[in-house]
Amino acid sequence: MNSTLAARLMRLLLAACLVAAVFAAVVGAIGSLVASPAVNLLMPFGAAALSAAGLAIAAPRIDRITQHARPATGADTSPTGAAGVALDSLEQALHDLARILAEGTRAEHATVWLAVADKLVSAATYPIVVGAGARTTTLAALLAQPDVDHAVPVLDGSMLRAALTVGKPGRPVTPADQRLMQDVAQGAGLLLRGAQLALELEDRVRRADGLAGQLQASRQRLAKARDVERQRLVSELTQVTTARLANLRGDIAELQDLLSREEPDIGRAQQTVAQARAGLDELLDRFRVIARGVYPAVLRHQGPASALEEVATDLPRPVRLSGRLSQRWSWEIESGIYWLAASAMQLLAGRRAETSLRVHLEHAEHQLVVRIEDPVLAIPAPQLRAALADDMDRLAALGGEVEIAEDGAGGLALRAWLPDRLEPSVDDPTRPPTLPIPL
Repeated sequence: MNSTLAARLMRLLLAACLVAAVFAAVVGAIGSLVASPAVNLLMPFGAAALSAAGLAIAAPRIDRITQHARPATGADTSPTGAAGVALDSLEQALHDLARILAEGTRAEHATVWLAVADKLVSAATYPIVVGAGARTTTLAALLAQPDVDHAVPVLDGSMLRAALTVGKPGRPVTPADQRLMQDVAQGAGLLLRGAQLALELEDRVRRADGLAGQLQASRQRLAKARDVERQRLVSELTQVTTARLANLRGDIAELQDLLSREEPDIGRAQQTVAQARAGLDELLDRFRVIARGVYPAVLRHQGPASALEEVATDLPRPVRLSGRLSQRWSWEIESGIYWLAASAMQLLAGRRAETSLRVHLEHAEHQLVVRIEDPVLAIPAPQLRAALADDMDRLAALGGEVEIAEDGAGGLALRAWLPDRLEPSVDDPTRPPTLPIPL
């Protein structure tokens, strides 16, 4: 029932546009050439006769256009199928509207533009240009285009819904042409409003699908990063505890043996106690390093720049830090760039050297970037890349990347970056609108 009503409304709309075009052409064109009162009196009757003849000729074509709005017996009545039929009939109606404009004004071309966000999208052009896709522009730029000789906006109150344009190179736009375009804009306002809303809805649906895919991908990257970090902690704890605890257990067993003798070897026992104490201190220091990596308090409270300064103070080689960050980011982003930089600093500045290691931290082009320059090449690039494998995996899981290269002058450069947000932005004003109707 709704499809039948829509088809009837579309038939009446197309017929009204045709009658308006004929009346505007006959009354406007002849009225501008002939100033006789008798002729002016007869012109409406002549226009009516021509409109009747035109409707008789155009009736089969109008029926073919409107029959797409009614599902045939046995046709697909699912939401997807109905949406496809509605889209096809909408495209055809917009194309016929552009054809009426071009033929009624005798223009070389006519275009129907639909408003999407703050852009105008070309939804239909007559005649059709093979290989030409949809174009986007603003209303101000549209009026300044050299192939647009006259434009009529279609308003819904104060809101721009669409625009109609014609191009008549070498020929003037007559008052009759202007009246025709105004009549078509007023008569087709409901159709253009519906087309504009359909296009805007389709664009928002596509954006929502894209954001959902990006959100799912970001969650997968975070899950992978957690797995990489868990494996790294297990590996470090295993390396710390296995050898050091075995040595500590051996020292305690030796001390017990020395003290259980009839004549205890006090000197040897003191040496064993000192050795066990040194091993225990080393084990505690290593646990502090791991705890700093798991939960660096300075990073949590003051940010990556201050946390890297804390790392630099414990290194035997001087480190020159530069760059500041103007704001804070999420824990995953700050900790990801911090751990990579901290690991590289410990590897490159773990031995004494006169030349300073240069570390620069910055935020540029929606990325958190750290650059490390080593003028003396403390570790070759392949060896450094292998040592940073876990940190590079974590960074890659978060959407970042690491570049390590020797500069050819006996030095090495490392650059690592992460996007400043892991989840997609819902409202991106720099994003151009998508064009879901390829006419």
